[in-house]
Amino acid sequence: MEPEDSNKPGFFERLSTMLLREPEDREQLITLLHSAYERNLLDADALSMMEGVIQVSERQVREIMIPRAQIDMIDISQSPEKFIPFVIETAHSRFPVIDGDKDNIIGILLAKDLLRYYAGEEFDVRDMLRPAIFVPESKRLNVLLRDFRSNRNHIALVVDEYGGVCGMVTIEDVLEQIVGDIEDEYDFDEDQGNIVADGTNSWRIKATTEIADFNAVLGTEFSDEEYDTIGGLVVKASGQLPKRGDSLTIDNLIFTVLRADSRRLHSLLVRRAA
Repeated sequence: MEPEDSNKPGFFERLSTMLLREPEDREQLITLLHSAYERNLLDADALSMMEGVIQVSERQVREIMIPRAQIDMIDISQSPEKFIPFVIETAHSRFPVIDGDKDNIIGILLAKDLLRYYAGEEFDVRDMLRPAIFVPESKRLNVLLRDFRSNRNHIALVVDEYGGVCGMVTIEDVLEQIVGDIEDEYDFDEDQGNIVADGTNSWRIKATTEIADFNAVLGTEFSDEEYDTIGGLVVKASGQLPKRGDSLTIDNLIFTVLRADSRRLHSLLVRRAA
């Protein structure tokens, strides 16, 4: 005679049923992914990327765009002698070019094209411009990413319902929603310290640097009672999460954000105010 519970599904049958069952909504899908992670079927990086993919399919451009006020633009009326120092200082690879008004964007200038100017070739900025791509602020990130890939564009200007430019978004901004922050020339090597001298009276600082260590190197007296890190201090002083390129002055020090994503600060440039 068979035991009473012989017809009950075994452990592996229950597990197979759970894995093969189609999730009915986003919450069930995320729960399934976390369950797979807990059973070591996925590692932490894979889980994070899958969650990022799900978020990208739900988020809109307006949520990650660089606001219009923070876009570094070049005016076509300026001579190369005037705007090249600005290009070097901001260190971007692409710049929207305007003709008088910030809503009148006539194209995108690639910084590498300026090499022709230094090579002594005949140089006309208008001839160097690439077409500017405009997208609505309501566009979903997964659709934008597909457009970036198919059109081989890396940057798009964001327009509001009235047709005015309200921001800018890059392919890096979208990819960072999936894979996390992407390293560039401003990131630190693993063997570098949290505070790296960058010329006279200038330092590159990891946002996770403890305030006590910052004080010891720069001779400041910031309190660490409310926040432990220099990133927390800057966010507190700013009143919001600053974006790349934002600057603020705290006690005779100018803090400029070098790297940041939609969640946290990564690195800062600190200079003593004149």
